[in-house]
Amino acid sequence: MRQGAFFLVTVFLTIHAVFAQQAHEIRRFQLKEVKQGVAVDASHFYVINNTSLTKHTKTDGKPVAVWRDTTGLLKHLNSGVVLDGKLYCVHSNYPEVPMLSSIEIFDTRTLHPIGTHSLGMLPGSATWADFYQGYWWVAFANYSNKSSAEGRDNRWTMLVKFSKNWERLESWAFPPTVLQAFAPMSTSGGTWGKDGLIYCTGHDKPELYVLKLPDRGSTLQYLKTIPTVSEGQAFAIDRSVKDKTVLYGITRNDNFVIVSEVK
Repeated sequence: MRQGAFFLVTVFLTIHAVFAQQAHEIRRFQLKEVKQGVAVDASHFYVINNTSLTKHTKTDGKPVAVWRDTTGLLKHLNSGVVLDGKLYCVHSNYPEVPMLSSIEIFDTRTLHPIGTHSLGMLPGSATWADFYQGYWWVAFANYSNKSSAEGRDNRWTMLVKFSKNWERLESWAFPPTVLQAFAPMSTSGGTWGKDGLIYCTGHDKPELYVLKLPDRGSTLQYLKTIPTVSEGQAFAIDRSVKDKTVLYGITRNDNFVIVSEVK
């Protein structure tokens, strides 16, 4: 085989390996407002907007509960994850600086606030969180077009591991390939998968990036990109589905929640 032909075959096989999986749409729900992200449990999904939450049935998208902040204390709810009947929402004061973040906790039955944990002033805006193997994992975003006042760009985006009592333990940078895909923004959604890998999204692109903790060093290892039907922003893996990888994602311009299966 000639060198040029060998190169083309190699590129084709590499691209095929990277995009071997993709998300296939199952259903979609058009709602009144869908701006930041979605969380999910066995029977409902939860739409997250800047200062409000709505709870919907998974069968037909019917709204069953609504909560809106009336205090003026919340600025930018970014994402959420449901754990043991509680909806943990990640909040920041984006686009203000210095960057401040917190975890806001809600009862999934009523959407009433039941707790808060201040992360305070850390190097970035918290955009997503998950609880995995007894630890909290929180992504802190930095933006190439928003963080100049603090002297940082999106290369400062990091994943931080906390104890269950919120003691900071370790942190990792995101790989250059993924940062370039995020640019000029940063990571907006993420979670641990059933396979022990990290799945995350950027701000806009319909792509899911799969990462793993490195064997050594301080940079997450990029594994592959999965094309999605939904945009970037915060998404959720439906952990009540045991034999499939079912995603709940959003499209902001037309206010859809999109359910898809990765295969």
